[in-house]
Amino acid sequence: MLLAFGWSLAALGITAVLLAFLFQQAAIRRVDQTLAELTDNLVPYSTVEDGQVFAPPLTDERALRAYSGRYWEIAEFGPDGKVHSITRSYSLFDAVLKTPPDLAQRFKAKSGKAVPYYTRGPLNEPLRARAQQIVLVGRKAPVIFLAAEDRTSIDRDIRGFVAATAAAFILLGAVLLLAIVVQVRVGLRPLFELRREVAAVRRGKAERLAETYPSELTPLAQELNALVEHNQEVVERQRTHVGNLAHALKTPISVMLTEAEQRPGALAEVVTRQTEAMRQQVDHHLRRARAAARTQGQGERTSVAEVLDELSRTLERIFRDKGVSIDWDAPEDIYFLGERQDLLEIAGNAVENACKWCNSKVRVRATAFGPVRFRLVVDDDGQGLPPDRRDEVLQRGTRLDETAPGSGLGLSIIDELARAYGSVLTLGDSPLGGLRLETDLPRVEA
Repeated sequence: MLLAFGWSLAALGITAVLLAFLFQQAAIRRVDQTLAELTDNLVPYSTVEDGQVFAPPLTDERALRAYSGRYWEIAEFGPDGKVHSITRSYSLFDAVLKTPPDLAQRFKAKSGKAVPYYTRGPLNEPLRARAQQIVLVGRKAPVIFLAAEDRTSIDRDIRGFVAATAAAFILLGAVLLLAIVVQVRVGLRPLFELRREVAAVRRGKAERLAETYPSELTPLAQELNALVEHNQEVVERQRTHVGNLAHALKTPISVMLTEAEQRPGALAEVVTRQTEAMRQQVDHHLRRARAAARTQGQGERTSVAEVLDELSRTLERIFRDKGVSIDWDAPEDIYFLGERQDLLEIAGNAVENACKWCNSKVRVRATAFGPVRFRLVVDDDGQGLPPDRRDEVLQRGTRLDETAPGSGLGLSIIDELARAYGSVLTLGDSPLGGLRLETDLPRVEA
């Protein structure tokens, strides 16, 4: 649009200037023609008697009225090279027509043709004048015939034409610019629609491009759909490979653990300890691989409210003997941009950890955080955690209380999955008196 604006305004400006120039030249030619007619009436009827030049009686009323704006004069070059008046029209009264100081040189350059020029009249009005040098019969020295016309009305007409032309071209330019905007908007509307659909696919609102596009954009839409399908196939293959790897590794590990339990001893203890470490490593890396594969897809949407409701009901039953009460809140329009299983692992581990260490109360909040993120906050009323030990609990397998059940992987799992979705898990002090777990995750844009 900027390019179209530029050349359109340039074209209109050049055209307007050209039209004004052509109108000015046409008006000047019309005045020059009037002056030529006046001179032509003077030349053939002027007479010479005893070396004196006499002008014919003219019937032009304006030339007979003082300072009327139409003037004529017959003059000659004096010994000093200046123009001296011989006779003139009554309209000049006691004044003479001014001539340019280089009039003689102009005559030579024109080779006997008339010389037009601008000057000022008796009342200082602007004049268009015409001078022509003629040799009359009976006189050796050439005679200069001068005619002039007041160009005030001509200048006024030119200014009026320029103003009208400028107004017309400004209006034309505004209409043209509006037409360009409309044309571009209408012409590019399919492209805007294509961008909207691609954004919907990226945000998980759609699986593929479904709109019908013009023939110019149809190949692009088809290629984009093919790319989406290819990415989905790649993700599915990654998931399959992850599952196969998990099955292939977990079976030998289980066999080693079983054999070690059946043959107690120092070696069995070493094998059991190292095999458990291997299992934790396998679970850790397989979980990260699954999360990375899922975040590449970005095609699913999960209701945060439904997941929190399900987790609250389940964990309240599990911790019924402890009397844990889970207060959760999440807007219905917040959807996690990812798979349900990932959100279950993140929120489930966070809420379960809070239930495990709280006295009786756990609070869970999910709130919108920017246009494409939401924040998950879990608070408990337990004893909390000293700031100098918070980084320690995020390490895999770390358990601050060895008497408590668990593997020590809960918080590290949340941190790993949160990082896979472009965030981190932060620990802080809860308003309830215990520990606060906080992270932000991608959400489907409203």
